[in-house]
Amino acid sequence: MYNHKAPEYSIQTRINPINRRILPNAPSQNEKSEKARILPGMTRFAFFVIGKALVLLHLLVGIQAWGKEGHYVICKIAEGLLTKDATAAVKMLLPDTAEGDLAAVCSWADEIRFYYKWRWSSPLHYVDTPDFKCNYDYSRDCHDPAGNRDRCVSGAIYNYSTQLVSYQESKDEWKYNLTEALMFLSHFIGDIHQPLHVGFLGDEGGNTIIVRWYRRKTNLHHVWDTMIIESALKKFYDSDLDSMIRSIQNNILEGWSEDIPLWENCVTNCTVCPDPYASESVRLACKFAYRNATPGVTLTDDYFLTRLPIVEKRLAQGGVRLAATLNRIFAPHPLISQE
Repeated sequence: MYNHKAPEYSIQTRINPINRRILPNAPSQNEKSEKARILPGMTRFAFFVIGKALVLLHLLVGIQAWGKEGHYVICKIAEGLLTKDATAAVKMLLPDTAEGDLAAVCSWADEIRFYYKWRWSSPLHYVDTPDFKCNYDYSRDCHDPAGNRDRCVSGAIYNYSTQLVSYQESKDEWKYNLTEALMFLSHFIGDIHQPLHVGFLGDEGGNTIIVRWYRRKTNLHHVWDTMIIESALKKFYDSDLDSMIRSIQNNILEGWSEDIPLWENCVTNCTVCPDPYASESVRLACKFAYRNATPGVTLTDDYFLTRLPIVEKRLAQGGVRLAATLNRIFAPHPLISQE
């Protein structure tokens, strides 16, 4: 049993409650490279040094849970499971650029982290746990690197779900930017289902464990964020993300159908319950992500084929639980108690 109040962040999310503008995407690495090519006076050696620096930065700092594909899958699954009330509320809150599609903005929280004014949100994407303990405890683990309590992915889920409950009030009484709250919550429920977003403190959730994914040098965290999904798309789904989504949806209706009520349920009838999700993730990180993935190792089919079922099931659970959470929040008489 987890017993604590939902945290409340006082910065950024309290302002402009009706503002539906979404910030532009951070420039891609390709765009940055194109700009670099036209700068005068740059030598080949300079480009070599810059390239090495970018690779190192990518390997050591790249926390981007699930990648765009994973978050898109989770939100697409969730969209198909929303009630009529929840669907209406989501469409009303989405920014105009989303064109009514929640999945279109599920990576927004990753994209804005590159802007200075949003850097405060970086610790909200994960929660670090003590090395090798393979368990999670909110009161022990939910803090940012400076020690500020409640600033972790589970704390963020409590925070933004609490904000969204105020949707039931008159717009004039909204104290929060509910568009941002919806996009943050949808993203963070995805994040907490990625096992290495509840990984070990000492290796920053696998970010400092340098490995090879087949021939490509990367880090373990990036393998679980992106590369398992990318490899699955190429090997089993003809590079078609919609095919992967349909396959997972079929498993939800058939292979996992008996588990869905358990996935959807929050103990003690709470609106949101991220702590059990975090506990699941760290156990999976220990049993599957970290196992046989020591620094310098080359991960190939043995690792890929045994971990892919875990990844697809976590994507399914993330989608089912995101939908269940939004359905509870946007019900005509939502539960407001927190676990």
